[in-house]
Amino acid sequence: MFTMPTIDMGATGRNIVRLRKAAGLTVRELQDVFGFATPQAIYKWQRGTTMPTIDNLVVLAAVLEVPMDEIVVIDGNAKERISA
Repeated sequence: MFTMPTIDMGATGRNIVRLRKAAGLTVRELQDVFGFATPQAIYKWQRGTTMPTIDNLVVLAAVLEVPMDEIVVIDGNAKERISA
């Protein structure tokens, strides 16, 4: 059996909010960085309803000046078991 880690999307969203505010950025400023027409994607990330794509996560980490693993929270309690 292999224990598969899962991402805690809610905690990750809270991290994005915390790190964005610590960096002194508004949602609108992040929207401009990513070139999004609307801020909806960023709000979804912050609510934990969706995750940034890997390329957006790389940019987000660079903009917030933190490693990606400081943004993403691994849920230690909710793990799926996978048998090979």
